[in-house]
Amino acid sequence: MSGRLAIFGGEPALSRSAHRIWPILGDDARRATARVLDRGVLSGAAAPECVAFEREMAAFVSAKHALLTNSGTSALHLALVAAGVRAGDHVLVPAYSFVATALAVIHAGAIPIFVDVDETTGLLHADDAARALTPRTRAIMPVHVHGCAFDVGRFADLCEGRRIALVEDAAQAHGAMWRGRPVGALGRAGGFSLQSSKNLGAGEGGVFVTNDDAVAAEAFRLRSFGQPIDLDFDVERPLDAARPTASERVGWMYRGTELTAAIARAGLARLAERTEACCQNAALLSSALAELPGVTPPIVPEGATSVHHKFRVKLDPNAAGLDVAPRVLRDAMMHALAAEGLEVVLWQTAPLPAQPAFQSGGQGVFGSSWPWSTDAETDFAAAYDVASFPRTQRLLDGSIVLFSQSCPLIAQPRDVVERYAEIVGRVWRARGDVVAAAR
Repeated sequence: MSGRLAIFGGEPALSRSAHRIWPILGDDARRATARVLDRGVLSGAAAPECVAFEREMAAFVSAKHALLTNSGTSALHLALVAAGVRAGDHVLVPAYSFVATALAVIHAGAIPIFVDVDETTGLLHADDAARALTPRTRAIMPVHVHGCAFDVGRFADLCEGRRIALVEDAAQAHGAMWRGRPVGALGRAGGFSLQSSKNLGAGEGGVFVTNDDAVAAEAFRLRSFGQPIDLDFDVERPLDAARPTASERVGWMYRGTELTAAIARAGLARLAERTEACCQNAALLSSALAELPGVTPPIVPEGATSVHHKFRVKLDPNAAGLDVAPRVLRDAMMHALAAEGLEVVLWQTAPLPAQPAFQSGGQGVFGSSWPWSTDAETDFAAAYDVASFPRTQRLLDGSIVLFSQSCPLIAQPRDVVERYAEIVGRVWRARGDVVAAAR
C-alpha cells in the first residue's frame, strides 16, 4: 500500500471488485425459481410458494399472520388502513426515513405529521411523538431505521387508551429484536420490504404482518380488490378457481408473485446465519471506529438489537479538533474514502418534509389538493417547515453511510470489513489534510 492517500496521488487501498454485490443468489435460489417454472404457477393469493413463504415469515417474526405484497410501501399502506386509518386522519412519522414511509400514509388518504428524530440514533422518540399528537392523530408509524429497533414499549404505552394504532415500519429490520422479541408485529400491524437492497431481498416485494385476527382479515381483503378471496386453489387450473368477484370495499391489487416468494424463501432460510455474520462484522468495525476521536459508530439503544441494514457513522469536527462545518468534514471524508475504493453514500440529505411532494412550491399540496384539503385547521406550510427538524438535519449533515445499496454490510466478507476499519482510520488520521484539500 502506498504511503499517500489516493486523493494525493496514491493508489486506492481497496479494489472495487473486492466487494460482494447484493443480493447473493446461490444454488438454493436457482432451485427455488426452477421449482416455480417447472410448476408453471406464477401468481395467486393461495399459490404454493406465496403461502409457504407467508407461513415461514410469520414464524420468523412471531406473527400470527403474514401477507406477501408487491412492495414494502403497499405492505405499510395495508397496515395503516387495516389498522383503522381513514381519510383526513393524522399519522405521526419520523422526519428521517425513506419517502415510502410518508407516501404510504398519503395513499391511505391520511396526512403525515413529521416528527424530529434523536440525532444519536436516527430513531423517533416517544416523548417527541407525544408532543406532536393532534386531535386527528389516528396512528403513529415509527421506523426501525437501518434495522435498529425503536422503543416499542414506550410507543405502545403512548398509544394505549388514546384510540391510536401503533404501526411498525420494519422495512429495513428483518430479524431485529426489541427486548428479545422480533419487531414487525409488536404493534397493531407492520410492514417489511423485500426490495433488492434489503437484508432479505427478493427484487421487489413486501410483507404485511400482524397478530390481530380482525386486522389480518381486513388486510387480506384489501390486498385483493377488497374481495373475500377464497383460498381454495387448483394447481392445475390456478387462474380458474371459483372465487367471489364482488368487492366488499375499495381495495387494491397488492399481491406478490410466486417467483418473489420462492427467492424470498431461499433468502429467509439463510437470513439468521447471514445476520449473525453481519452483526459480528458491525461489532468489529464499530470497535475500531470508536477509537478514532470525533467518530461515532451506530448506537444501539439498550433493549434493542440492530441488523445493520445500513451503517451510519457520525463525524464530529469539534471532537476531531477541526474548525469546520459538519458538512465540510462529511463531504471531504466521503470524497477521500471513495477515492480509496470504499463504498460510501449519504442515502438521505434532508428531512423528509423537504421533499417537493410535501412543499407548496413543489406540488401545490397545501389547502388545494387531497388529502391536505380535508384539514383546514392545520398550517401545513409551518408544520412542514424544514427548520422544524434540526436534529434530523444535524444527523444528515454530520454523518456518512459506509457501504452502499448494491454492496451493503451484510454482503461483505470479514476481510473486506477489516480493510474498511483500517482504511477509515488511515484517512481519519490525515483529516486535517483531507479537509484542506477539499477546500
